[in-house]
Amino acid sequence: MSLFRLDASIRTDGSVSRAIADIVEGTWREGNPDAAVIERHLGIEPLDASAWAHAVAADRSHEETWTPPQRQAVELAATLVDELLDAEAYLFAVPLYNFGVSQHFKAWVDLVLTDPRMASRAGQTLAHRPAALVVVRGGAYGPGTPREGWDHASGWIRRILQDVWGLDLRVVESEFTLVGVNPALDEFKDLAAQMRAEAERVAAQHGRHLAGALTH
Repeated sequence: MSLFRLDASIRTDGSVSRAIADIVEGTWREGNPDAAVIERHLGIEPLDASAWAHAVAADRSHEETWTPPQRQAVELAATLVDELLDAEAYLFAVPLYNFGVSQHFKAWVDLVLTDPRMASRAGQTLAHRPAALVVVRGGAYGPGTPREGWDHASGWIRRILQDVWGLDLRVVESEFTLVGVNPALDEFKDLAAQMRAEAERVAAQHGRHLAGALTH
């Protein structure tokens, strides 16, 4: 019984996505105190941006033609997929950066999809396994806000995890995470605190779901 945890934040201290993911993991650990956690810290240890192109260019039917960079990329993709297949539950913590998907997370997804075990023709290898996604946004992007519709990341991430890979996905979202950092947002202090408290409550709920899903 193990949990795969991926963090895409470029921060360690003060990272809200990490803090909320810690709640999910902590609650999960309450039901699985001796279980292993496989960690992948993409924001701190990013993948080589060129690996995807090398992996795509490698002819899988003619391994003898691979260049050294292609071989390294194929082996890295295999390692990433092994991490996923070896786990029984998943936790992804991915902040919104510049209105889009974190480049570190996108590079990881692209490389994972080059492995034949995760290709669309292989089917949904991870289908029905429980997963939690933590999404944090520095500002507010909900209905009626000036930046409604500016979040171009969350929908794509859900599409990959839920629709392409078939994970049983639960999502916890937190907004206004730059309140207290950006003075222009100080007027939203109380609202930000309410949102954070709700996110933490949902995070604990999702951690219990992950733990419960593995015991049934």
